Amino acid sequence: MSRIVVIGGSGHVGSYLVPRLVELGHEVVNVSRGMAVPYRAHFAWNSIENIAIDRTAEEKAGRFGTMIAELRPEIVIDMISFDLPSAQQLVEALRGRIEHYLFCSSIWVYGRFLTIPSTEADPPNPIDTYGANKAAIEAWLLQQARLTGFPATCFRPGHIVGEGWNPINPLGNANPAVFSLIARGDELVLPNLGLETVHHVHADDVAQWIIRAIENRAASIGEAFNTVSERAVTQRGYAETVYRWFGKEPRIAFKPFDEWIRDLEGDDAVGSRGHVIRSSCHSIEKSRQRLGYKPRYTSFEAIQESVRALIAAGKVAVPGAGLAEKGR
Repeated sequence: MSRIVVIGGSGHVGSYLVPRLVELGHEVVNVSRGMAVPYRAHFAWNSIENIAIDRTAEEKAGRFGTMIAELRPEIVIDMISFDLPSAQQLVEALRGRIEHYLFCSSIWVYGRFLTIPSTEADPPNPIDTYGANKAAIEAWLLQQARLTGFPATCFRPGHIVGEGWNPINPLGNANPAVFSLIARGDELVLPNLGLETVHHVHADDVAQWIIRAIENRAASIGEAFNTVSERAVTQRGYAETVYRWFGKEPRIAFKPFDEWIRDLEGDDAVGSRGHVIRSSCHSIEKSRQRLGYKPRYTSFEAIQESVRALIAAGKVAVPGAGLAEKGR
């Protein structure tokens, strides 16, 4: 078993990953700012080492990479690297000292597609700063793996979902009020014909993927992988499914995208624009063949679990009995 440092292990994926690692017998160190509480209670949190480090502040001081190296990891799982200098500082401190470095990238290294589902053979073509930064880190890490043997693996989660997390909804944003609207049976307006897609992944399936990559190191080092559910969903299919979860007949209208997006405001508009113009749809065949990755959750199963948790937390209002069991 290995000594594994998880940077950002108190987040949504970490809340599933850390217990999985402990159950497998690994020695786990969780590095975070010390402010976040794991999304799920588990005995594992009492058996790990928690280290509070403010990554941003320590990077500015040039100390973060050294601080991680001093924890003596054999494996580092980096969930929160968002620009190239950040990754480079860490990698230079770890070079020659670890067996495996796993970098959490994003499907937003992709922009628009020529064919779907997209595969890892499609070159990254990011269309925003976040995606461009993730793509730059990936490119540098994979170059380091080829030229210097640094043991890097990159994984690209889709729209992460699960208990305690607001799922990307049928409008392509994270506002839970959309589910309340559907639960009431009110009309939902979608862009174009509602055929753009979103591609979710349950946080526990991301955790599963990470463990498979660790256990199949020879097949994963020097590679990037899509990390999503088996199939994407269309906005229209998503909306119709959620209406039926609540025992309602779908009430859906459509508007041209440019007109539709003007009806949204603030973060909702930003989120919807980003998801709709990308229309994410990705293949997991590479992960399936090389690593034996098999998602436990479909997109709809992952979303439904999250929506049930939102209802229980009072963040989604449901008239009557609640989410229909036939939606399972």
